[in-house]
Amino acid sequence: MKRFQLSYLLSFLCAMTAFSAHASDAHKVVAKGDAARGQAIASTVCVACHGPDGNSPLAVNPKLAGQHAEYLLKQMMNFKTPEGKQPERVSAIMNGMIAAYDEGQMRDLSAYFAAQTQKGEAATNKATVELGQKLYRAGDQAKGLPACAACHGPAGAGMPAQYPRIGGQFAEYTEAQLKGFREGSRANDPNKMMRMVAIKMTDAEIKAVSDYIAGLH
Repeated sequence: MKRFQLSYLLSFLCAMTAFSAHASDAHKVVAKGDAARGQAIASTVCVACHGPDGNSPLAVNPKLAGQHAEYLLKQMMNFKTPEGKQPERVSAIMNGMIAAYDEGQMRDLSAYFAAQTQKGEAATNKATVELGQKLYRAGDQAKGLPACAACHGPAGAGMPAQYPRIGGQFAEYTEAQLKGFREGSRANDPNKMMRMVAIKMTDAEIKAVSDYIAGLH
């Protein structure tokens, strides 16, 4: 019982820390775009990598369908390269792709993809599903690793303006992002929150929880 209570407390504290970090930016990043205008851009520019409705055909590119508009807008704004400065999120492809679009157009794209229905994936590694489930639901008390569910919810649906939807995402993409946070190559998480989580995870743990997340719906 004590172990469960401590694990729950760690997860709760994680959620509260994350809430403070994201809530401070929530009023700044509110996507209220025009989905129809967004579709016009998505169908000609984004379709090659993310599919016509945001359900990417390749695991290297994330599914955008059904993602929270606020999160999508934040990521696009982070990809945007400020004059003479390094973008908050570095990507050889996305930094160039987003350069031509202003904030209004990014809001439109966010509204369009958020309105689409995600075609989820499935957990495929039976050997690691138990470990992935444990890490997602309860974390690891001994390592100070909080439960993913504390912020992303039991089904990986996240919370608008606070935490992204991760359930149903390609396992390969989630794994790459966790490793990016761990190595510091991705560093656009508020208050280093995801970096502090990922640095406590081994390759095997990252792979297991990524596979488990793929099967969440």
